[in-house]
Amino acid sequence: MEAGIWGLVSGSSLLIGSLLGYYLKIPQRIIAVIMGFGAGVLTSALAFELMNEAYNKGGLTAASIGFLAGGGLYSFFNYLLSLKGAKHRKRSEDQQPSETEDSGSGLAIAIGALLDGIPEAIAIGVSMIEGGIVSAATVAAIFISNLPEGLSSSVGMKNAGRTKIFIFGIWSGIALLTALAAIAGFVIFSQLSPIIEAATIALAAGAILAMLADTMIPEAFEKGHSYVGIFTVIGFLVSFLLSKL
Repeated sequence: MEAGIWGLVSGSSLLIGSLLGYYLKIPQRIIAVIMGFGAGVLTSALAFELMNEAYNKGGLTAASIGFLAGGGLYSFFNYLLSLKGAKHRKRSEDQQPSETEDSGSGLAIAIGALLDGIPEAIAIGVSMIEGGIVSAATVAAIFISNLPEGLSSSVGMKNAGRTKIFIFGIWSGIALLTALAAIAGFVIFSQLSPIIEAATIALAAGAILAMLADTMIPEAFEKGHSYVGIFTVIGFLVSFLLSKL
């Protein structure tokens, strides 16, 4: 239950971000800065929290194999979804196709959003297995990084002519599925060996890093340019401080 609650908390910021993006006219540069900050936060969390835990639980081999597998799997499925119209699902301008322009793109965007969020949720659940205590830094990092994801993507969906029901339905559903994924991560992997736990945490970390490189960072850089770098550094430092405090 606790894993599910923390998963829901981290996923709820997607819905909060989508509401902000849909109802407020936020300048593109501000969206880019928030996106860069979120990328820095998440990069720090996967480096100092997830990969460190994977290494401590299973050693270098399990952590390395899991990390590469996570990045590879995410990239493969993200490529397939990009062919169906979900390539620009986190972009905030007019890059997203409408359903008229690309039939089936709405479903692909929904699946893509799910693909982006599930690894983070599983990582929360698996990280609670030893000691039953959630990493506050990891939850905070995911919550913070999800805000600009939901914000930017919802602006793009609105510009593509998608309905409020579609936009908020996606993020509400993913918030609930995030809670279920966190529960599954705890329940399923608590029955397995520490090596499998370690590989799973590393797999989630690899998928998250691939997601950042494929979706968040391009949007941040395109609209923020020289502003983004320092805010990414600040986000990284904030998450690092959280992990140590």
